[in-house]
Amino acid sequence: MRFFSPLLTCLGPLLLGSLSLFAVSSVAVSSVSAQQVERPVQLIFDTDIGNDCDDVMAVGVIHSLQSRGECELMAVTITKDNPLAAAFTDALNTFYGRGEIPIGVCDSGVTPEKGKFNVLAEQKDDGRLRYEHDLRSGKDAPDAVDLLRRTLAAAEDHSIVIAQVGFSTNLANLLRSGPDQHSKLSGVDLVKQKVRLLSAMAGAFTKIPNNKGELYDHREYNVVKDLESAKYLAEHWPVPIVWSGFEIGLNLRYPHESIEKDFGYVDHHPVAEAYVLYNPPPHDRPTWDLTSVLHAVRPDRGYFDLSPPGQVTVDKDGLTTFEPAEDGRDRYLILREEQKARATEALVALTSQPPSK
Repeated sequence: MRFFSPLLTCLGPLLLGSLSLFAVSSVAVSSVSAQQVERPVQLIFDTDIGNDCDDVMAVGVIHSLQSRGECELMAVTITKDNPLAAAFTDALNTFYGRGEIPIGVCDSGVTPEKGKFNVLAEQKDDGRLRYEHDLRSGKDAPDAVDLLRRTLAAAEDHSIVIAQVGFSTNLANLLRSGPDQHSKLSGVDLVKQKVRLLSAMAGAFTKIPNNKGELYDHREYNVVKDLESAKYLAEHWPVPIVWSGFEIGLNLRYPHESIEKDFGYVDHHPVAEAYVLYNPPPHDRPTWDLTSVLHAVRPDRGYFDLSPPGQVTVDKDGLTTFEPAEDGRDRYLILREEQKARATEALVALTSQPPSK
């Protein structure tokens, strides 16, 4: 240090000025980062909960992300037409300490059966509900489109992200809706003004192997179960869509060891029990719906790559196709082999995270 002392004496004022500028810049960057942290993703979750346990795990992921300050669940809308779907969703939200989150339902006739685990909403131990909740039936919940319009109308412009992991019923009906007490805008214009992204678990953008290992064009469940709505959404949705195709969740399996070992901090856990009721371990369930939620809230963390922009179409048989276009509305997720371990680790950590106190 003594060797450089004359030089430091000469350059001291310049260095101090540079350090001061660096300090101011650092404060500015810190302030920007703090502002970003203070702006959690405003999320609407649209789900066919009851048809697969990945919807339930996706709810767990959302609540963990909200506990971390990364998102705020504004509303849940349901496309499974059974009264217990809303009741179990309310039980999940209540388990995570957020039973006030509004839930909307539709009257579509699509998958009206209870499902294997929505019955947990009615499960009792010693005469008391195992999972406390206030909404006992979807018959007492508001209409999904009304809730969507109310939530969007109250939101800041271009602030809402929607994760759709079930049928397109509710969002297609939203697009068809007209002015009401919540907004003078049509459904299309309301979406255009308030929504910045739709993260949709739907379709397939690679060929899928069958049980014999042969590749085929897969017509994905969420698309074909309400094909008319899926086609309408693909044709008319006015803001960007990122599609998580069937191949993404299929290649990210939730390890059954987590279900067996990571949820024992309570006697009864609705996520683990739903998983077991749907298909018990040692089954490793694909993480279809979780992937759309993860991208919706953490789009820039490198869990997935994105395709170039283009346009997704749904044909009359339910096959989804993608045509590249520079000004295209759509992209789809791509999963590289080296991304799998990290994405799986994130999904397990978020799904199994205990509720905040």
